[in-house]
Amino acid sequence: MNKRTTTAVVIGLGLVTLSACGSSDSGGAGDSKTVTLVSHDSWAVSKSVLEDFEKQSGYKVRVLKDGDAGQAVNKAILTKDNPQGDVFFGVDNTLLSRALDNGLFQSYEAKGADQIVQQYRIDQDRHRVTPIDSGDICVNYDKAYFSEHKLAPPASFDDLIKPAYKNLLVTENAGTSSPGLGFLLGTAAKYGDEGWQDYWKKLKANGVKVVDGWEQAYNDEFSGSAGGKKAKADRPLVVSYASSPPAEVIYADPKPKTAPTGVASGTCFRQVEYAGLLSNAKNTKGGKALLDFLISSEFQDDMPLNMFVYPVRERAQVPEEFVKFGPQAKNPETLAPAKIADNRDQWVKSWTSLVLK
Repeated sequence: MNKRTTTAVVIGLGLVTLSACGSSDSGGAGDSKTVTLVSHDSWAVSKSVLEDFEKQSGYKVRVLKDGDAGQAVNKAILTKDNPQGDVFFGVDNTLLSRALDNGLFQSYEAKGADQIVQQYRIDQDRHRVTPIDSGDICVNYDKAYFSEHKLAPPASFDDLIKPAYKNLLVTENAGTSSPGLGFLLGTAAKYGDEGWQDYWKKLKANGVKVVDGWEQAYNDEFSGSAGGKKAKADRPLVVSYASSPPAEVIYADPKPKTAPTGVASGTCFRQVEYAGLLSNAKNTKGGKALLDFLISSEFQDDMPLNMFVYPVRERAQVPEEFVKFGPQAKNPETLAPAKIADNRDQWVKSWTSLVLK
């Protein structure tokens, strides 16, 4: 599952280098026949799809996975004058303004950009980034628990502070986790600058549990996940993704007819991920070809079952499991990247003082 779990601004010392499709890594970032993609660890693509791009374009793709999303973005900013690659993938709307303000990307309007769903198009005057995928951070619930307790699962942020759901929710640290931060931003969008702190006071009083990251929350604390069942977890509510229920079906053996978990659709915050041509890319021609590929029908159709996110291209194919068990929220909470940039650090600082102390 595409977790993008950690957003702590820690600069990694190591860089994992993978050569796509078994290609020999004979060329460096400046090799005109090699195009280098820098990304977070959740990058994934079907081998056959990437082979098609390499065959059609004449470029070999070199992939540098550089940790979690926040770490990868911050390292890319620090190395922008001598970048590790040509294209960066994986900066989302919670960190986008930081990347743009630091001049990380150069302008390029990818071929096929006019096929991207209108709501995801931003920076239309400069085209520094191209939308690639979207996903919703939402509270997931354990269907069996609520059935056994004859209790309706929560449907909204307001529900989560009701006495009926006391001591049931586990979430991630907003300072160290992408879904944790997304959940905080969702409450800020819902209740506004003046109201979100009061909401969290009530949520804390109602017994919310906070852990460091998604892996611990979902697989150790959440009773509805396959991992949680093995761990005998006791929290039937968790902050995760709308694509988590489909994953529970897809990875199960045997596959159940329905997902064991559901999504509280009124608790969702929309994340959008972008890619861009790095400002000092050595292979700009190859980088442009790679960006064109990332919004092509072939890649967009392939992406959901590899990274468990939704495509942004109009009429892209969405897996049946996503449609049945993890549809996108109809009215997710959203915040403008500039609003996030202006407030993120202070919100996290205030949240930490309020919830963890």
